[in-house]
Amino acid sequence: MAYRLPPLNALRAFEAAARHLSFKHAAEELSVTPTAISHQIRGLEEALGVSLFRRLTRALELTPEGEAMLPKITAGLDCFAAGVERVREMAGTPGGRLDVIAPPSFASRWLVPRLHRFYADHPAIELHLASALRAIDGSAGRDGPGEDLRGERPQLWIRFGAGRYPGFRTELLFRPGYTPVCSPRLLRARTPLKEAGDLRFHNLIHDDTILDLRERPSWGEWLKAAGLEDIGTRGGLHFTDPALAIAAAMDGLGVALVPKPMVSAELADGRLVTPFNVALASSAGYHLVMQHSAAELPAVKVFREWLLNEVHADAIAMEGAGF
Repeated sequence: MAYRLPPLNALRAFEAAARHLSFKHAAEELSVTPTAISHQIRGLEEALGVSLFRRLTRALELTPEGEAMLPKITAGLDCFAAGVERVREMAGTPGGRLDVIAPPSFASRWLVPRLHRFYADHPAIELHLASALRAIDGSAGRDGPGEDLRGERPQLWIRFGAGRYPGFRTELLFRPGYTPVCSPRLLRARTPLKEAGDLRFHNLIHDDTILDLRERPSWGEWLKAAGLEDIGTRGGLHFTDPALAIAAAMDGLGVALVPKPMVSAELADGRLVTPFNVALASSAGYHLVMQHSAAELPAVKVFREWLLNEVHADAIAMEGAGF
């Protein structure tokens, strides 16, 4: 059968604009300009001899013809994508879109610096990474993945918490150890930080991102473990963003109690040091969470395997470096 179809790019532009009801958002999704989307749709309308959108002052609406065409175009594009994905599976090169939601500090400080290795081996996978505080148990009243994992696309959560997510497949990545870190300048400051008792002369930097104190070690717990219960923990600097707490420590503003895996790069290059060997284990950890139905998808399987290999390599590297 000979198919008399408009250009595929025009159909993709229509489908994205109709789904978003926005030329701007369609352009962002397809990595083109809104003007290009407008031209594509105008050409499609001229080829079909109908209007597909009502262009209002601050809104976009589908015409009856546009509403009739959208589900068929969407189904057709999905069919194209499924066909391509099937060939990739047969060739052993998984591809397609994969959505991952992770805590901000994990995403920016642990995951992103390692992604170049993932893409070197799996360039066909289109990874969409979102950082969100709701990926931390107890934040904003959230206790688990809930409806966020029940969308149309396969999604993975990397969640920080206790790991109790009924109805989902859950796998522990690691439980971070918390340790004090500071700028090396503090070791030779006017009041040098030579032993744990010297903390009384320096600011304690608190990361209050995790609201539930049961999920993270506190300075009070660390001082007790170090035998320094006479040092108060009030005052100091408080942040609700781990990146700010780490930046404050690097700037020499005090000593921060942070998860060691989140500062491995700074420890390796000497921007931060661990002045004491006392570390506290966290009862909570980072978990890979997904729907059971998503676990066997090719893109999910290769991402999971890569992630676990990175966790294992990171643990060996940190042990070998002595921090």
